[in-house]
Amino acid sequence: MNDRKARRPRRRSRNGLVDVLNALLTLLVIALLVAGGVLLYGASQFYGDGPLTQEATFRVEAGSGLSSISTRLEEQGLISNRYIFQLGGRTLERVSIIQQGDFRIPAGASMADILKEITEGDPIRYAVTIPEGWTSWEVLQRVNANENLIGEIATLPPEGSILPGSYDYVPGATRQSVIDEMQAAMTAKLAEVWAARQADLPIETPEQLLILASIVERETGVASERPQVAAVFVNRLREGMRLQSDPTIIYGITQGQEPLGRGLRRSEIEAKTDYNTYQIDGLPPTPIANPGIDALEAVANPDSHDYLYFVAKGALPSEGHVFAETYAEHRKNVAQYRKLADEAEATRKALEDVEAGAEADTPAAQ
Repeated sequence: MNDRKARRPRRRSRNGLVDVLNALLTLLVIALLVAGGVLLYGASQFYGDGPLTQEATFRVEAGSGLSSISTRLEEQGLISNRYIFQLGGRTLERVSIIQQGDFRIPAGASMADILKEITEGDPIRYAVTIPEGWTSWEVLQRVNANENLIGEIATLPPEGSILPGSYDYVPGATRQSVIDEMQAAMTAKLAEVWAARQADLPIETPEQLLILASIVERETGVASERPQVAAVFVNRLREGMRLQSDPTIIYGITQGQEPLGRGLRRSEIEAKTDYNTYQIDGLPPTPIANPGIDALEAVANPDSHDYLYFVAKGALPSEGHVFAETYAEHRKNVAQYRKLADEAEATRKALEDVEAGAEADTPAAQ
């Protein structure tokens, strides 16, 4: 009897330990279920359709972190919970590869979709495009008019210092940074073209090549003609002849800040100015525009021919030119194409008269 009584407390102690273990296991199971439920909910929110009802654009500013991005996404209604988005970004280890720029977010995009877009997708491309032959003043007007850029440009870029082309930028970039990129591109390209030039050119410096290329650029809008036109001016420089380029006179009058809007007057052709290549020897003091790569390369490696003259086939540079070796041949070409131009002008005026008469015969609208 005494031995049995002595064993009972041990049985109670064993039963109590089992109860504690059962309680702990129960709590563990509950915790796992809760954690699983939370993870399941988070996953459903992260991978499920988002609240966006129509496509939107979301901007990732330079230097933005995951926290600020998730806050702005929630504020703009692109996601439902910033904390789930942050957790997903960190769990998937995407924090370090977030890109800068604007991104298109489709309607119903999940948090996972948005995270993938800003880390792997292509930002919306923004670019400033500068046509070949524009003056620095024209370039400045376009850059200043771009509302995605900020800041003021302190000074007008030197003529010829900008390489025409298309330049990508991130919204919020400064206007000066875009101009700086254009100028750096011209500096690099001019050095490259100068290094690959023909050895016997009558041009002594890269700056002279740039000046002549700007004249070639303004003389013709036909890309295939540029080596021919460049060769005419190179031949003239070799012969000690004046360049006699109308665009240089026009630049001296307007400084590239507006179209002349009319033909040159005889008094302007006869006036001796720094840019009147009918009256000065050699090149003008500066470029008269920003030449493109084709014009630069045309001057560096012009065609080999004996032409000293050319005349436009029509009123537009894009209509091309006809070339001549002698002044007598050139005068014939001028007469021929002036006659064709006069005939074209007469036809245009006749058509305008016919159209005006037709309008006059048409009863007024009731």
